[in-house]
Amino acid sequence: MSEINPFSLAGKVIVVTGATGVLGEAFVLAAANAGAKVAVLGRNKEKADERVSVVRAAGGEAIAVLANVLEEQEVIRAKEEILAAWGTIDGLVNAAGGNVPGATIGPDQNLFEARIEDTKKAVDLNIFGTVIPTHIFGQVIAEKGKGSIVNISSLAAQQALTRGLGYNIAKSAIEGYTRWMAVELAIRYGDKVRVNAIAPGVFLTEQNRTLLTNEDGSFTARAHQFLNNTPYGRLGKAEELGGTLVYLLSDASGFVTGETILVDGGFNAWSGV
Repeated sequence: MSEINPFSLAGKVIVVTGATGVLGEAFVLAAANAGAKVAVLGRNKEKADERVSVVRAAGGEAIAVLANVLEEQEVIRAKEEILAAWGTIDGLVNAAGGNVPGATIGPDQNLFEARIEDTKKAVDLNIFGTVIPTHIFGQVIAEKGKGSIVNISSLAAQQALTRGLGYNIAKSAIEGYTRWMAVELAIRYGDKVRVNAIAPGVFLTEQNRTLLTNEDGSFTARAHQFLNNTPYGRLGKAEELGGTLVYLLSDASGFVTGETILVDGGFNAWSGV
């Protein structure tokens, strides 16, 4: 007797935005390794094509789709490309986001001289970079009555992390939006349409590399603050997000919606004592 694997994504079409980033790459590979057909969505054609090549070399299916998640018409065109290729969408991973350098406040800066325009850019990138794809790709999922949307939050939504004003604001909003949309979709479209979020701990990416490492590769004082307050005593590895992602995209999490799962090596759980 064959058993159905509830964690399998075989036959499912999964869209990953921000797929050309470090964490986005991990999400693409995790979904593909679980059997999904993956739409690799980003703005960098070279990196998108690289992701597709890796998936195909391993025997999976993937296509590169170029779009800016803040431009509705581009996202609509991307949706049409994906539907033309595979006919449906079963899951969405909103990995586009990140910080904006001007939206940070250094310890030596005047707290009240934050660059508001850059703060708005950080908020727009993270919030509307999630809301726009959800409304466009998510409509396909909702109307078919089954599918999963996974947003990307952060430790910054759980505890105040100094310096990153725009990022803290935006990721807190992501969690509020996750709960709100999960409730609305369930009430309107039934118990097979779900929205959840992952809140990664500290992972080394291209965006935060200069914040966490010196030119010689050693950790900065900022990085040591994170390490000293993480029970695991290390940074996360991008691939360690994959299991949680597959769980939330798969039927294994069928009664889970409106939740945020932390993947942080115990950072949020620890008081520091």
